[in-house]
This record gives sequence, structure tokens and C-alpha cells, in this order.
Amino acid sequence: MKENSTSRHRVVIVGAGFGGLFAAKALRRADVDVTLINGTTYHLFQPLLYQVATGILSEGEVAPPIREILRRQRNVDVRLGWVRDVDVAAKSVAVDGPGVSYTVGYDTLIFAAGSSQSYFGNDGFAADAPGMKSVDDALELRARIFTAFEIADLQTDPADIERWMTFVIVGAGPTGTEMAGQIAELAHRTLPGQYRHIDPHRARIVLVDAVGTVLSTFGDQLSTRALRELHQLGVEVELNTKVVGVDPTGINVQTVRGPERIPAMTKVWAAGVAAPLLARSLAEATGARTDRAGRIHVEPDGTIPGHPEIFVVGDLMALPGRDGHQLPGVAQVAIQSGRHAAGQIRRRLAGRPTGQPFRYFDKGSLAVISRFSAVASIGRSRLSGFPAWLIWLGVHLFYLVGFKNRVSAVLHWTVSFLGRGRSERVTTLQQVHARAALREYGDPFSPTTEPVAGRR
Repeated sequence: MKENSTSRHRVVIVGAGFGGLFAAKALRRADVDVTLINGTTYHLFQPLLYQVATGILSEGEVAPPIREILRRQRNVDVRLGWVRDVDVAAKSVAVDGPGVSYTVGYDTLIFAAGSSQSYFGNDGFAADAPGMKSVDDALELRARIFTAFEIADLQTDPADIERWMTFVIVGAGPTGTEMAGQIAELAHRTLPGQYRHIDPHRARIVLVDAVGTVLSTFGDQLSTRALRELHQLGVEVELNTKVVGVDPTGINVQTVRGPERIPAMTKVWAAGVAAPLLARSLAEATGARTDRAGRIHVEPDGTIPGHPEIFVVGDLMALPGRDGHQLPGVAQVAIQSGRHAAGQIRRRLAGRPTGQPFRYFDKGSLAVISRFSAVASIGRSRLSGFPAWLIWLGVHLFYLVGFKNRVSAVLHWTVSFLGRGRSERVTTLQQVHARAALREYGDPFSPTTEPVAGRR
């Protein structure tokens, strides 16, 4: 079934992350019909996902519904589905929705499908070390983290208690560092006094990375400060340490001291990103080159070579910045490149010259270590501690979509940062086991899934 027949210019946006959402909003007053296709019904504010996993925020506060965000934008049609294929000759995309497949034609395509977790060829690690890329990931990790303390409280063997109270985070970038800091806050500040048979203070939090620095993109000065702050929180930081194996009861690493094993029931994977498989299909269809992570090399204006009607934005765009280095996969790159693509479309429809190169304005980098403590790299300024934390707070409130979300986030931050509580500690067995069940039985809403005999 082919849809989206119209006399107006048709823009199809694949993905409702920062790039896709801000591109759609930038086309609000343009004489175009926009079809926004996304695999979920919500826009995910991924920088705060770790706070969902550690019980500070609810999933609704970081994932507002796309339809609610764009409810006043009359030229947008929001569609649920996963783009399966792009026909560049026919200018159409084939989409699999829940129980239905459909095709949408386009005059301009904005490809903003984001990135996925990379296990560097060891995809089997995912079952025991969930990533931090989706709400499902965060809810599963929340259940694993809080349940670990509950199960530890029931153990009688000291070795079992230690294994359940050991948390390993792989990846010392912003996500891994923030996650390690928040688990340390849980163990040392929130949970003590609530258990009769264990002391949460004795929890072991281990941050592992194959590189030699924490927050390597922030520079030596802030990296050193972050490392010192993590040590003060009681986090064990193992750098120059490569993960070589992950199983239900622990993790195997290769260190400068030789091979070692860390017994741990809870592991978090916060290292590495990769482009989705659809990016490879699009590259093959257009003859575009990709880098090692699967990102598509684009022209300076963000279009695919030979296909000025296709823009690639955000994490999927392989484009060097003014310093010659590839632009990072961060929210600001996605937001600015999405707006740039929308601006090029508006210029094209107005008959004005196009092809202006995308110029990324680096607004800086932020990472929280613990409550009231962060690091900030803004231009030539390097800040840490409480001043950096205030900047982090203001920036995240500004970009958090929706007034209601901002208000409720502030309330929950007040509870967590000024008090000792966590507003979102409810966990369910579904959160832990649902994804395993999907792997076992398939997704009943996917048109490509074969039904399981004897099940409804």
C-alpha cells in the first residue's frame, strides 16, 4: 500500500530523535507535507536515560509522546513503524508497522535514524550487559540494580553477597561515568539504613574502559578532576582494561596486570555506538561510502553524494568539522544538522541557492559525576564542581521537551539531590525478563515474526 500522495513537496523524516524532531519543527511554516516515521511513539531525551535507570526520573519525563510535542503542527503526519528499505529510484520508503506494512513516497528524505549500541562484534554480551540506548534498556537496568540489593539481602554466603553487590560499568565516557556516579550515590547515600542483613556502603562499583582516561573527549584537566571525584565516591576505575568475556555471574577482562575476572551479577554496557543496519542499506542503494562505525559520508551540506534529495543528520552523518575531526555523535550535532537540513529545504522551495555547508557550533560538553558535581568544557573554559553542575542543570532543563516534564523533573531532582530518596524505585519482573521473552518467542507486533505454535 503506497501512501502520502499530495501536490505539495513531500518530506519524509526517518527517526524522531533530536535530529528528526528538530528538523520537523523547523519545517513548521514551510509549504511542505512532513511524514515523521519512528519505531516508538515517543521522543527520547537520551542524555537523562541513566537517571531513569537509577530511579531519579520516570520514563515519561525523558520520553514525551511525539504526537503531543507536534500536536499544533498541522503539516506533520506522525507514523509508527520501522523503515525496512529505501527505494532511491522510486523515491519511497518501505515501512513495517505493528501488524501492517506500508510505503511512503518522498521528494526529500531526511535520514535521522540515530545509532545503536555497539558491542564491538561481541553481540552475545548484550544478554548479560544491557546497553543504555532505549527506555527498555533503562527500565531493565533499573530492575537489575535495585533487585541486586534485594537478592544480596537474602544471601548467607559472603561470596554471593559480594557478587550481587558488585556493579560493573563498561565505558568511561559521559554515560558510563554518570551511571557509575549515580550507582555510588545509591549505595552510599540513598539505601543505607534500609536493609538489615547487608550494608549498601560495601557495594563495589567498578568502571572499566580500554582507553587510559576517563571522559577522554573533555581534555586532561577535566579528565583528572572527574577521576578524582569518582575515587572519592568509592568507584574503582580500571583503565587500559579490555573486556574479553561477559556471562551471567561476572566479566572477564584483560588488564596491564594480565587476565582477571570480576564476579558481578549486574553489568552495564556504555561503550561504543554503531549505525543501524538500515544505514548500510541506504549507503549501498546510493553508492555512498561509510566509515568503520557504519556512518554515511556526506557532502558538506549534509546530502548524500549524487542524491541532493537525501539528507543524513545526527549520529549517522560522517562529516568532518572545522578542526578536521569527525563531528561527534552528540545531541547538539543532531539538533543543528536537523535544522540545517530543514533550512536547505526551505531555500530550495523558495528558489534560493542551496548547498551551503553545515557549520557545527560547539556549545560545549557536560557530564555529571555526582549530586552538585559535574565537569563542563565550554569553549576555552573548563569548569568543575558546583558551578559546572548548575550549568548542567540549566542546559538540560532548557532542552527537556515540554513544560510538564520540566516541572516534574525539577521536583524529582529536588527529592533526589536535596534529600536522599529516589522517586522511581518500582521494578517489575517484566522489566528484567521481557526482552529475553521477545528473543525467545518473537515480537507479536512485527509482521516479520513467525507465530509460535500453541501461543496466542
